[in-house]
Amino acid sequence: MPVFPTLFLSHGAPDFSLHASPARDFLQTFGEKLGKPQAILILSSHYDMAQPSFSADEKPGMLYDFEGYPEEVSKIDYPAPGLPQLATIAATLVEQSGLPTQEIIGRGFDQGAWGPLSLLYPGADIPVVEAAIQSEEGAGHHFVLGRCLAPLRQHGVLIIGSGHLNAPNEVLESSDPAAPPQTPDWVTEFGEWVREKAELGDFDTLVDYKAFAPHSARNHPEPDHFMPFPFALGAAGEGAKGRRVHHSVQQGTLLMDVYLFE
Repeated sequence: MPVFPTLFLSHGAPDFSLHASPARDFLQTFGEKLGKPQAILILSSHYDMAQPSFSADEKPGMLYDFEGYPEEVSKIDYPAPGLPQLATIAATLVEQSGLPTQEIIGRGFDQGAWGPLSLLYPGADIPVVEAAIQSEEGAGHHFVLGRCLAPLRQHGVLIIGSGHLNAPNEVLESSDPAAPPQTPDWVTEFGEWVREKAELGDFDTLVDYKAFAPHSARNHPEPDHFMPFPFALGAAGEGAKGRRVHHSVQQGTLLMDVYLFE
């Protein structure tokens, strides 16, 4: 049974899958390159609970927790099955570390899950369990959470952290599609700092990104979209290092980077 690397991806806006972009084009071909796992466990920055939580529905529904997007976005369906047994095993692994956990019924996939998965594995024939971040906890907590779940990789489970490499409040628009806005230094420097630390496997510095990363507060005014990054690093196991496999920018400031950890 193949052991998959773990994955961090920037999932884009709710209508991400409907519009051509370098990031969308990359994800549409990347699932085939990765291969087909037995199951997927995806931690979404749009699923926020006070304690580690795992969806345990046999047939998850869809959650459209946003406004201001075209009606066609709310018609996107990703009918992948759930896998309650995997949710229970994941909860047990986390509980063994001393963290309280829970299994959740009836929430449905949010766009942090169905958005990228509909591109990676459009057949929707792989069982999916969605996991929650804890935004009141830090990056170190999410690294530990991922490390707890690392044994799942030995059983053909693809572990994904779905967030954004940065999530600034500022975006740049251009009236000329042929001349996109130039990415400012405060975005580039943050992205390159993350790449450098990931390639070194320097998790100590990455989990303390607020103190060490350049322009960390400007790139992440809130921590939720970065938490899947240390989670994916932790889930790759002892001594893991990261490799940036896609880099692009949308609206001048939004990094759409994708990382593999192994």
